[in-house]
Amino acid sequence: MTETMTLTRIRVLCVDDHPLVRKGIAAILANEADIELVAEGGSGRDAVTLYRQYHPDVTLMDLRMPELDGIGAVKLIRQEFPDAKIIALTSFDGDQDIYRSLEAGVRGYLLKETVHTEILNAIRKVYSGKKLMSQEVAQRLTEYFPQVALTPREVEVLTLVAQGLANKEVAVRLGTASGTVKIHVQNILSKLCATDRTHAVTIALQRGIIHL
Repeated sequence: MTETMTLTRIRVLCVDDHPLVRKGIAAILANEADIELVAEGGSGRDAVTLYRQYHPDVTLMDLRMPELDGIGAVKLIRQEFPDAKIIALTSFDGDQDIYRSLEAGVRGYLLKETVHTEILNAIRKVYSGKKLMSQEVAQRLTEYFPQVALTPREVEVLTLVAQGLANKEVAVRLGTASGTVKIHVQNILSKLCATDRTHAVTIALQRGIIHL
């Protein structure tokens, strides 16, 4: 008499605000005997609700979504479920995006352009308790390490500068003196090794320090 072995399936939740991305991931997972897509969502709010409902083994989480972004959703989920295994899935590869994701508690960080080649390995690796970071993402972190972080106020100033505001306009918006804003801008240029305001904005966008 032979004994039938039951295959353990990894239950996956996929959250992304682009239906085509979810469809593509679903198609990839459908061919795997050991992986099951149990639910899909299109926002950070969906992520929290669906996680509570399905308790998936691994969650694929887009970072940029409406209502509540992926990092906010990760924080809420991990507050309630500290052992949640979440993989950040994003087209953003700035080092600040990566740091924020890791601080929130993701176990893996994958760029969307690598989904077709790396997603299955990522799911299995994170499910087994390991952490995962693609070579491209690791390279991005190495490139800016050690980092000199901008202060929250400097990020605020740079965000307004990126919107085209002059120092005086930034000062009015923040309720401070234009001389103070000028000092902030000088510090920003120094920390980012930027030649001027435009260069600073370009660097900040590339690194994910600010988003427009």
